[in-house]
Amino acid sequence: MSECLPFLEEDDVALYGCDMMRMLEVLEPVSVDAILTDPPYSSGGRTSAERSQSTKAKYMQSDSTKKYKDSLSDFAGDNKDQRGYLKWSELWISEAMKALKPGGIIGLFTDWRQLPVTTDALQAAGAIWRGVVPWHKRNARRQRGRYANNCEYLVWGTKGERGMKDYHYALEGFFEITTVSAVKRRHVTEKPVELMRDLVQIVPEGGTVLDPFMGSGTTGVACVEEGRRFIGCEVLPVYQQVARERITTARIGKAA
Repeated sequence: MSECLPFLEEDDVALYGCDMMRMLEVLEPVSVDAILTDPPYSSGGRTSAERSQSTKAKYMQSDSTKKYKDSLSDFAGDNKDQRGYLKWSELWISEAMKALKPGGIIGLFTDWRQLPVTTDALQAAGAIWRGVVPWHKRNARRQRGRYANNCEYLVWGTKGERGMKDYHYALEGFFEITTVSAVKRRHVTEKPVELMRDLVQIVPEGGTVLDPFMGSGTTGVACVEEGRRFIGCEVLPVYQQVARERITTARIGKAA
């Protein structure tokens, strides 16, 4: 098996194109300030058959998104059952924690279905669970006879203690930001850059953020725009190219 090497490497950015476990194996230990990522949730279905559908079929069902789904590519790793998801999450989080500095932040997105198992996985992997940060999607669809599932959640913790006296800022614990318009979306489950720009503020300027599930590179764009260093990994070539384009454009805009 060949070594996982960056396909883009600059002073402030390193992008890897391989399975994220291979990338984590080559990262320098105790080298990043935060892990902020959006892994596949494996939540789009109650049965094995439903979970085995394409990610576009599972997550682009509303009238406002499904007509655009043919322009996007599916993403990998979204068909695990609950036990498989727990074991897999514990495995990759444990490996990623090796790269995190003492007191560093780890935050991963999830939805309401996987919220309990995600908090379990974070703790089983050795992090101190610190809380849940809701992201309220103002434009999420409504369904008759039901409360709206219009939030996703950042489950976050730290690698050991994180003394408050060492930091001179306080961040919000709730974010209300509209989802990315389907017509502008480059990834099936793309997060807004505005949201990620807010979240990376937890890292001091010049610090390093790791995203093992980079997707279309939104976290990388946010880091470039906010003056943070970024390490990302994406297994699918189609999204590697999208991430490269978006992050390169952000770097050019920052330098202008």
